[in-house]
Amino acid sequence: MKYSIVFPGQGSQSIGMLSDLRSNFSVVNEIFQEASDAIKIDLWKIVNEDEELLSLTENTQPVMLAAGYASYKVLASEVNLTPISFAGHSLGEYTALVASGSLSFFEAVQLVRKRAELMQTAVPSGSGSMAAILGLDDARVIEICIKASDKGVVEAVNFNSPGQVVIAGEIKAVAHACELMKETGAKRALVLPVSVPSHCSLMKDAAMDFKHLVDNINFQMGSVRVLHNVDADYSSNIEEIKSKLVEQLHKPVLWTSIVQKMKSSGVEKLIEVGPGKILAGLTRRIDKTLSGSAIIDVTTLKSTIEEITNA
Repeated sequence: MKYSIVFPGQGSQSIGMLSDLRSNFSVVNEIFQEASDAIKIDLWKIVNEDEELLSLTENTQPVMLAAGYASYKVLASEVNLTPISFAGHSLGEYTALVASGSLSFFEAVQLVRKRAELMQTAVPSGSGSMAAILGLDDARVIEICIKASDKGVVEAVNFNSPGQVVIAGEIKAVAHACELMKETGAKRALVLPVSVPSHCSLMKDAAMDFKHLVDNINFQMGSVRVLHNVDADYSSNIEEIKSKLVEQLHKPVLWTSIVQKMKSSGVEKLIEVGPGKILAGLTRRIDKTLSGSAIIDVTTLKSTIEEITNA
């Protein structure tokens, strides 16, 4: 069986996540300890005790990186992995790069913490918004965003699956776009509980600052190819990896295209590694011939290992 491994981003976090894996595998504790040391914050304490702190972007990003990588290390310790490719949704792209050996985990934790801080300060608190639009095709969502932009910045930023697109921008423009989406026949236009309008042009200044940080990081070409969010394609050199990470801050996540690219390279299954099962759920909506599964505890870990070893 040909498979790819995918890593979730912000939105998949929850209080108490990974507790089952942590109590069975010491590597989970080791990874969280290393992440906590990198940014001098007790991340495991946040995961278990403080939902408000967990939902702050500057905490969520290092927590999700640690959670995804710890889950991957658990899987890798139990079975010989031979994925066709890696990918991660938004922040998950960093987990994919760490898993591939392209980026050191310690540096990645520091980098995503800084990334989150830049994103948080790029737009004044309470002035940005994101919303999920269900039931309209991509072209219609883009068209309505252009129409609604007389109220401010609003853009389609996450193409998650056919009929599920996330928009982001200034709060009034997003609200106006949501009304127009509903009038046009959207099943839902749901404002998301996030503090930062990610992947839209409001992040361009943050991206310029972020470039200086990325330029000082030591990247390698990884052992497994990583599909990037901005173009649903691989990088052929280190400079490409860096520029795609910078662009990712202010350009859309092309998740539908990433999954389609995996399919065209012969992949039959996507294994989501990290808390939650959002990406596994999107897989069949993108292509019904693909299967998706998620590793969230010991039970799902065992069933995934069986699938890999028996394939």
